[in-house]
Amino acid sequence: MRAEAGAPHEWLDADAGPVVRPYALTGGRVRSAVDGFDLVAYVLAERDADPVAYPELQPEHRRLVALAGRPVPVAELAAALDLAVGVVRVLLGDLVDRGLVTVHQPPATPYLPDNDILKAVVSGLRSL
Repeated sequence: MRAEAGAPHEWLDADAGPVVRPYALTGGRVRSAVDGFDLVAYVLAERDADPVAYPELQPEHRRLVALAGRPVPVAELAAALDLAVGVVRVLLGDLVDRGLVTVHQPPATPYLPDNDILKAVVSGLRSL
């Protein structure tokens, strides 16, 4: 494979994709230090969050803090960074440990609907 003009390496061209693999972003970790975050859990940066005070943080950490200036779901953060949700969960765990963001889990539902109710809803939708 020959590099395009201006490419820094011969092995890298426009089709190479991301140079840094997800496992490199998380240091090989697949689980967050904090309990798993629901996809619809909201993340909010602390008011005095200053990721610059933590030089060990990666650019993705800093971007997460910036995006979380308003309440934003975990799934939306993953889409904004174009990263897998598992990677974002690990990175968020790092930020929670440092007190830069808080994660607000959705309330647990007290019960699940009965299967008969779900079947009736599906049947009603099909009849439309």
